[in-house]
Amino acid sequence: MTSNLPPALMLPVTAEKLAKIQSAIADFLPNELSWLSGYLWGMLYQQSGVMNVVPTPFVSTPITLISSSQTGNARRISEKLFKELTAIGFNIKMFNAGDYQFKKIIHEKILLCITSTQGQGEPPEETVALHKYLFSKKAPQLTGTSFAVFSLGDTSYEKFCQTGKDIDKRLADLGGERLLERVDADVDYQATEEEWRKKIIIVLKKKFSQAITKQETSEVLMSASEDLNKSYNKEYPLAATLLLNQKITGRYSDKNVHHLEIDLGDSGICYQPGDALGVWYWNDVQLVEEIIGLLSLTGNEKVKIHDHAITLRESLIKKFEITQNSSLIVEKYAKLSRNKKLIDLLADKRNLQQYAKTIPLPDMIRQAPANINAYDLISLLRSLTPRLYSISSSQSEVGNEVHIAVGLVRYDIDGRVRTGGASSYLVDRLQEDETLDVFIECNNNFRLPLNPKTPIIMIGPGTGIAPFRAFIQQRAAEGAVGLNWLFFGNPHFTEDFLYQVEWQRYMREGILSRIDLAWSRDQINKIYVQDKIREQGSELWCWISQGAHIYICGDAHRMAKDVEVALLEIFVEHGGMNIEQADEFLSKLRLERRYQRDVY
Repeated sequence: MTSNLPPALMLPVTAEKLAKIQSAIADFLPNELSWLSGYLWGMLYQQSGVMNVVPTPFVSTPITLISSSQTGNARRISEKLFKELTAIGFNIKMFNAGDYQFKKIIHEKILLCITSTQGQGEPPEETVALHKYLFSKKAPQLTGTSFAVFSLGDTSYEKFCQTGKDIDKRLADLGGERLLERVDADVDYQATEEEWRKKIIIVLKKKFSQAITKQETSEVLMSASEDLNKSYNKEYPLAATLLLNQKITGRYSDKNVHHLEIDLGDSGICYQPGDALGVWYWNDVQLVEEIIGLLSLTGNEKVKIHDHAITLRESLIKKFEITQNSSLIVEKYAKLSRNKKLIDLLADKRNLQQYAKTIPLPDMIRQAPANINAYDLISLLRSLTPRLYSISSSQSEVGNEVHIAVGLVRYDIDGRVRTGGASSYLVDRLQEDETLDVFIECNNNFRLPLNPKTPIIMIGPGTGIAPFRAFIQQRAAEGAVGLNWLFFGNPHFTEDFLYQVEWQRYMREGILSRIDLAWSRDQINKIYVQDKIREQGSELWCWISQGAHIYICGDAHRMAKDVEVALLEIFVEHGGMNIEQADEFLSKLRLERRYQRDVY
C-alpha cells in the first residue's frame, strides 16, 4: 500500500476520509489488513440487511484459507469461499501466501489451499517462500491437520497444475489428512471451482454439524457471491477508450514496443503502482477466416457456448484462443485428422512440445488437412482469457488514465506473418478513440515501501521497465526522499531505450539516483542486467544493508533466475555468507517484502 491520494473525482469517499483511513491502518500487518477487510464487509451487510449474518462465528475451530495466485483467479475463488464460509458461521482466516507466516502451519487444524501454477510448473511468486519451507528439512509433521487443495492450471503447459499437485502430496507426506481429493482445473475453471466449493462446504458442515445453526441458508450464500460483481472486474470489465498508441522503439529495432494511454473516464477505478491492467481482446478476423477456409467450413455454422447458440465465426473471434497452440490441441487434432506425422509426434514428448510451441493452429491444419465439423474445431480450443500488462503509470501523475507498454509478438511461418492475439489487437487493430474492455488486477505482492525514505532497487529489462515508470512517477508525486536505482537492459541503446527522455529527466531532477544500462548487442560480448548487477555488487550490498527494497520485473524463465543467482553471489561475496545462508537471507527478504518480483 502506498500513501498516495488518487484524484478526488475518482474516489468513492472524500480525499480527507481516505487520508484518515490510511493514517489509521498505517501500522497494520498484512494479516491484520485481511481481517479488517472481512470485518468491514460483515459490518456492511449487517447494516444493509442484505444478509442475515451473525458476526460471531458458530464454529470455534479455526479454518485457514491460503490463496496462491498468479493472475488473480485463485484469489477470487478464495474470496468467494471465504464469504460463503463466513456467512454460514465458520471461523475462517484468509491469507494470500505471501502474507502467511508459514512456520505457523504446524498449528493448523483445517487448511484449505487454492493455488495456481506458473511457467514450467513453478509456484506463483507469492508462494515461493511457503513452497520452499514445505519442501525443506525444517517442515514439521502435520498429523493433526486436515487439508484440501484446489489447483488451477493450463493444459497447454506440460506441468499442468504442478504446484497444486506438489503441495497436496507434500501435505499428505507430512502426515496431513485430506478432507477432499485434490481437484485440478483448466483455464475454463468456473464450473469446476463452483462444484469444489459446494463439496468443501458440505464436508465442513458434516465435520462440524453440531455447531452449524439454522441461520445458514442458500439465500445467504447467493448474496455473498453476488457481492463480488458490484464493481468492474474480470467478469464485468470497463469499456475504456484508447487515447494514444505510440511506438517507443526505433525504426531499426528488432522489437516493436508501443506505449498505450487508456482513458478510464468517470468509472471511479483506482489502481496502485505495481498493479496490472487486464485486457479482453478479440482475435483477428483475417486469421479466423483463414482457419474456416482451411477446414472448408462457412463460418455460419451454429455452435453452443454455455447454452447460447452463436455462429462459428463469432465464436472464433470472441470466445476461443486461436493464436497459441498446445500439446493437448495437437494430440486432439492428430486423432481427428489421423495424420501420421502428428500421430508419430505423440510418442515423442519433447518433439511434440516443440511442434506445439512453433507451429500455430492454422499452419498445423495446413500441414495436416482434416475433414472436421464446427463442433470438432471448437472442442480443440481453449476459452479466450484476458492478457495482463504491468501498469506503467501512477494516478498521482495521470489521473483517470492508465498506461501500459506492449511488445508486439510477430513472426513468420513459411512466409506467412503470425502475431500474438492480444498484442496485435492493441498495437495493430485497435484504433485511437475506440473502446476496449479492461479491469484492474491488484498485485499486493509488488508494492512500493510504506516509508518514503526507503531506498529501492529496480531491475527491469525490456518491457519489464513498465511498472518502474509508475514507481518513479509515484515517488516523485509524493516527494519521497528515498534513493532510487534502476537497472535496465535491451539489445541496442539507439533503438531500444524505452522511455529514454523520461529517465534522463528524472536523473537531471535527482529523482532517479542511479541508472545502470546493459545493451546486449552493442558490443561483441553480450552484456545483460545480471552482469551489471555483479559489477555493482559492493554498492548493491551497501544499499541492501541499509534497508533497500529489491524489485524485479520481466521474463521468469531466464532473466529473473539469472538475476537471482547474481544476487545470491553478491550476498556470499560481500555479505560474508555461504550459499545456504544466502538463500535463507533471500527468503527473509521475501517475507519482509523487501524482495518482490513481477515475473511472467
